This record gives sequence, C-alpha cells and structure tokens, in this order.
Amino acid sequence: MCFHTSTTHKVKKLEQHFKVNLVDPSMESYFDKPTYHHNGFSHPNMLVIPQERSDVLAPGIWGIVPNYKTKDEIKNYHKEAVRYGGGLNARSEKVFDHFIYKDAIMENRCIIPVSGFFEPHDHKGKKYPFYFKDKADKPLALAGLYTVIETYITFTILTKEASPLFAKIHNKKNRQPLILDKDLTHNWLSIDLKESDIEDVIKYNFPEDELETFSVSKDLFSPKVDSNIESIVNKIEYTELSHLF
Repeated sequence: MCFHTSTTHKVKKLEQHFKVNLVDPSMESYFDKPTYHHNGFSHPNMLVIPQERSDVLAPGIWGIVPNYKTKDEIKNYHKEAVRYGGGLNARSEKVFDHFIYKDAIMENRCIIPVSGFFEPHDHKGKKYPFYFKDKADKPLALAGLYTVIETYITFTILTKEASPLFAKIHNKKNRQPLILDKDLTHNWLSIDLKESDIEDVIKYNFPEDELETFSVSKDLFSPKVDSNIESIVNKIEYTELSHLF
C-alpha cells in the first residue's frame, strides 16, 4: 500500500507540468518547502488537482473522510479509521461498491502530484523501504478520490494489483499506487467518463522503464527518528538484497 510519499518539486514546476495554477498564490511559500517524507498516518496537507476544478492545485488532507462528517469530526474519524488504513488508500477493485468511494468515483476523482513514494520490501521478516521516482525527475501523477467537507478536501490514493516490478519490491502485499501518464491524467479528471472508461484507466500500468527504484534508510519506518530529511531519499545498498536486481 502507498502510505509514504515525497513532494520536493516547486509549485511553479507542478503548475507548468500539469498546466494548472495554485488556487491561492499566498500558499506558494508553504508548499514550496520540500517534504522528503510524508507519513500518511500523520494526515499531512498535500496538493491535489480536483475534478470539479481541474485547472487548480488545491490543498487536501491525506485520508479520505465521508462527506457527511463535519470539519470538526475529521481528526476523530482519522483516529477511528486507523485500523482500516486511515483512509490513505482505496482499493481500485472496490471503487464502485465501497460506501465512500462509490459516491466519489464518478464526480470526485483527483490527481495527487508527488515527487516519489516509498514501498516496503520484506526479506526474512524484516522491512526494507524502497523509493520510487520518475527517471527524468518529473512529477508523478497518482490517481485518487476525494470528498469536500465544508472548506476542506480529504483524499485517498488509489491502489491496484502490482505490476512485475512492484510485485518484486512490495512482495508482501503485491499492491501499487495507480500512476497515470499525461493523457490519462487529463482523462481521469474529465467529467465525461463512464463507468467502463474508469475501469479501463484503472487497468493501466505505468511503464516500468520510466521509473527508478532503490532501497533507502530503514529510518523511514522508525517512529523515533525524524525521517523528513533530504538524505532519506538517498540510495542505501543492503548486501542481503543483492538478489533483487
């Protein structure tokens, strides 16, 4: 599952890449500050491109919350939902049936721009974090769903069955986030998609040869260490994992 991401691109870079504008220019300095490690379970604020305003980058809270909740109930809902993954990920196979997703899938789809994300590899019962990024260092477009609660957006990242590369790395859960290319990013935000069109997008596998992945420090998973530092996205080789590549 995708519970850890990195956002280090400047707002201007995201605006140019996705052909959007930040919804409130006064937020630029806040979102220009690089975050090398977003731990989803802290429910950070991240930028999303919402379907209903597909020309803007807007702040959203990672961890989808039912739209019948009030803004004052968001934090408590996240605490209650932690046993279900905190609303951080949505299984794409359930988007038309789940009580939250089925209301969002037709009209509340979003793109979550990230610089990269982390997935765990299990080796003899120990977890080793791997970082995934675009080889050309372009922003990645993760497909998601969102709800609007008063003035707040809450969102989740869609996951799907792992492609061969992700199955090799994320070998315990065999899942991956749904990464979209330029054309599908545009399509995902279209108001004209039918259910069959959405199902086709969900089946998409982003080209593995456009991704770079490598192991990083196990500090990423340590609650005792501040892992939101630049070095957390640096490659660290583990001799016990030499069989992977």
